[in-house]
Parts: sequence; C-alpha cells; structure tokens
Amino acid sequence: MGAPRAAPVNPVWTLGRQTVKHSGSELTFDLIMNTTPSRTLDLIFGRRSVRIYAPGEIGPEIVKSLLEAAMAAPSAMTKDPWRFVVVRDAAVLARLTAALPGGKMLSAASLAIVVAGDLDAAFERHLSYLLQDCSAATENLLLAAHGLGLGGCWVGVHPGEESIRRVKEILELPASIMPVAVIALGLPGETLEPRTRYDAASVHQGKWGGRQSH
Repeated sequence: MGAPRAAPVNPVWTLGRQTVKHSGSELTFDLIMNTTPSRTLDLIFGRRSVRIYAPGEIGPEIVKSLLEAAMAAPSAMTKDPWRFVVVRDAAVLARLTAALPGGKMLSAASLAIVVAGDLDAAFERHLSYLLQDCSAATENLLLAAHGLGLGGCWVGVHPGEESIRRVKEILELPASIMPVAVIALGLPGETLEPRTRYDAASVHQGKWGGRQSH
C-alpha cells in the first residue's frame, strides 16, 4: 500500500503588525504575509499593469501602507531621496492624463502617486542613483497595491523632457525634484492572469554567452 497522498496546500494570508526603526523613529504598519512557502512568488507573478478601474475610493490608511512599502525599498547608501505626491483631485488627474503619453488610465483612477526624487538628497547627487532608488520604491509600491487587492499601473515620466517639464509645472515641484513615474491606482476593473516573461536566452552563466547545460 502506497504512502497516503498529502492534501493540497492552499495559500494562507495573515495580517499582522510590524514595527521597524528608522532614523530614531518607530514605524508600525499592517503586514500581509503569505504563510505558504511554495506560494511566496504568487504576489510577484500576479502583479500586472491594471489600466481599467471600478468605482471606489482608496482610504488614507491604505495609501499610508503603500507609501510605507515604497519606502522600505533599497536605496544607495540609504540616502532615501524619494519623494511622493498623492493626487486625488480629478482636475489634476486630468491634467496629468493630458501631459503623459502613456497616462490615459489616470483620468479613471481613484488616485495617483507621483514618485519623484530629490537630487540634492541622492547619493553623490548622481541622477542614476536617484532613478534606481525611485524605481525600487515604485516596484515595492506596485507589489503592495496588488497584495492589498488594488490595481496599479506604472506610467513613466523620466527621461521624457516634455513629460518632466509638464509634471513639474502641474505639481509645482522645486528645481531639485525630478519626477520619475506616476502610479495610477484604483479598484481593479479587469482581471489579468499571473505571468512571467522569463526567457532563458536572456540569462548568461558565468560570463557573457555562457549558457546553462542541460
């Protein structure tokens, strides 16, 4: 008689409180955890660019949780140059829609979070470090949004000179603040299947041109 077959394991999501210390301050936030190890990548594979939204508001506590996740991202020499502008006003969202070629969905979003960086705060004042830090924060925010059941879409601003100029003008950004991206957020109005675009041809082993042996 064979060994009994194990019952299928379903993902278990738990909500807990996490406290972290940063720059002498304590931050406490809700943490959603998938306690099934084999399913921990589902959050990443399930994050898709949602461009259709259902009616509904996103409360300030949810926005705070998203920003906490964004600011948990890695940063060169822990300079944390990222800055965020939360936009709820429909008229401003409409102006951002018109300013950004890829921002059509912003007009229907519940809100947008503009991810920018302060060049004066970036490591060695390098724009490249600022862009890397803000990109890491943007991905964290998008993953958190998906984990909380929201739909989000990354709309690029940098390096388009006209997009940068118009976003700085609309939001009255200071000279040292560089807008990097606008994240549209809302209740999802479409369902997209999880996926990865993994391509073995993009992976090199040991050196350029090195391939995995099978």
